[in-house]
Amino acid sequence: MEKGMLVLGLVAVMVVGVVVVVESSVEGEEVSYDGRSLIINGQRKLLFSASIHYPRSTPEMWGSLIGKAKEGGIDVIQTYVFWNLHEPEKGQYDFSGRADIVRFIKEIQAHGLYASLRIGPFIEAEWNYGGLPFWLHDVPGIVYRCDSEPFKVHMQNFTTKIVNMMKSENLYASQGGPIILSQIENEYEMVEHAFHEKGPPYVRWAAQMAVALQTGVPWMMCKQYDAPDPVINTCNGMKCGVSFPGPNSPNKPWLWTENWTTWYRAYGKEPETRSAQDIAFQVALFVARNGTFVNYYMYHGGTNFGRTTSAFTTTSYYDDAPLDEYGFIRLPKLGHLKQLHEAIKSCSNPILFGTQFTLSLGQQQMGYIYKRNSGECAAFLVNQDDTKSVTVIFHNSSYELGPSSVSILPDCKNVVFNTAKVNVKNNTRLITTGKKFNESEMWQEFKDIIPTFADTSMRSKTLLEHMNTTKDMSDYLWYTFSYQHESSNSKAVLSVRSAGHVLHAFVNGALIGSGNGNHEKVNFRLDNTITLNNGSNNISLLSVTVGLPDSGAFLERKALGLRRVRIHDIQNSKDLSNHRWGYQVGLLGEKLQIYLDHSSSNVQWRNFTSSNNPLTWYKIRFDALIKNESFGLNLGSMGKGEVWINGQSIGRYWASFLTSQGSPYQT
Repeated sequence: MEKGMLVLGLVAVMVVGVVVVVESSVEGEEVSYDGRSLIINGQRKLLFSASIHYPRSTPEMWGSLIGKAKEGGIDVIQTYVFWNLHEPEKGQYDFSGRADIVRFIKEIQAHGLYASLRIGPFIEAEWNYGGLPFWLHDVPGIVYRCDSEPFKVHMQNFTTKIVNMMKSENLYASQGGPIILSQIENEYEMVEHAFHEKGPPYVRWAAQMAVALQTGVPWMMCKQYDAPDPVINTCNGMKCGVSFPGPNSPNKPWLWTENWTTWYRAYGKEPETRSAQDIAFQVALFVARNGTFVNYYMYHGGTNFGRTTSAFTTTSYYDDAPLDEYGFIRLPKLGHLKQLHEAIKSCSNPILFGTQFTLSLGQQQMGYIYKRNSGECAAFLVNQDDTKSVTVIFHNSSYELGPSSVSILPDCKNVVFNTAKVNVKNNTRLITTGKKFNESEMWQEFKDIIPTFADTSMRSKTLLEHMNTTKDMSDYLWYTFSYQHESSNSKAVLSVRSAGHVLHAFVNGALIGSGNGNHEKVNFRLDNTITLNNGSNNISLLSVTVGLPDSGAFLERKALGLRRVRIHDIQNSKDLSNHRWGYQVGLLGEKLQIYLDHSSSNVQWRNFTSSNNPLTWYKIRFDALIKNESFGLNLGSMGKGEVWINGQSIGRYWASFLTSQGSPYQT
């Protein structure tokens, strides 16, 4: 059952030749590239990067997160730019608090690291609507992400605003700032074919538009093999060490923009994780094959505060990353990768300036060797057999390689690191109970109003699409109608087909059933026996979204909410899809903003009575447990809803949605 919770507290190829220089008239570090690496101030660079998204943590956390990443051997912090966070209404911008991107970039600079800015502005990222502001949906004639003039106008306006903001603060490396890379679009190749002749021109336009902004640093496109020069095409995924065919020009470097450190959690998607050994294996193999830039997605996932998640994604994001949701170091993952970085960096000179040779060492074994004229030599001995260990002979010496492992030899003789051998102890996040809120007198409640058709002012003779009706101003949309029942038999069946995500059905004010889809299957059907009055009956159907879709072609055409409604009784079956419907966007508590302290008195709160009431708001006041200490709320006893602390939404919860093992996806 849907519950709101209000918490108000006090708390063998040699790469030579062509170098692409990105011109800039502003004094700073020149950033360019060749077929081997990015070149910063004339020096080739072997770089490890970490995705940390500024709105998924609080500004007070940024310095600590960046510092811990640096301690882990990270050179670059990479982030998306979140269009719908910054421009929630057309022409109205927000760069405050968690949206203060300038402060975040300057924090990166203060730690002596570089920055990679993925502007998009479509980003996917398991973020609501893929980062696109929903007001775009109402722009006449718009088709997202193709050769559509209305979309291109708004995309260019936002991209230009972000670039100019970075320039005004001197944040590009060409100006002496930390930003060395920018990204335009995001994994477009995955949907390009759906747009037919409107796809390729859009790719060319996006690249030209971005380059024309003259940032003084290179641009990239991820998962876009036909990225036009001088834009660099990059790899995303878990296995770029194996799968990446390389850039589309010998004059472009091998960049890996997303090396997934785990899987994000989503309701209905069985939880999975990824080992430190597997991550290290793919990184070492990518570098062995010519890679010189690897970004971990995510290095810190953080929290999807408020209503920012994409469809069915949990509030906690990439908690199994090297830095967990709260910013604590996760071992052995962070430690193992730190040792990997040190081992690879010890091979920097041969990798960046030497000639690459390959040597077959067996059926699934390979040696990648980098040599310089000075005699410097580094080797990567690879075993791609995931079933058994093997012994290989290299330079007249024998080396044992475990399954799916790479041994790194910075002098072509001595192994300093093997990706399958973890020499870092595990750690466990310790969570202690500081305070229990289990006494009924601690709580107050407000039961939200279930509207009838007569209470509504928005009317239609069809079932309206959910997203286009709410405009993403709320998760909730009430579909109401009045039903005349003329029969002595009070029993009937209410049948509802929904395109997602959740449905609560009320007949004459009583909850008669709920249903939901999940991450793997959004559509669902609710069939419940109901009891009708002889005469007029009020049917109120509450459709609920759990984030908006974030991927796929023609996102503007996607539909959620009710698709068909029927009532079956003994005499007949009535299709009510084209009945006279009344609509209400949101809950009364949302409209009155009772989650804010100064608005809380807009309703009459009562003493707590029962934990099983549908559509009930709960609130409590408490003192912070320990000053400046991290703490969380365990919502395992709750059903589904949203939580506010001191007026700030810390996200949705759905503790009643269980995995196949019988545990909540997140508590």
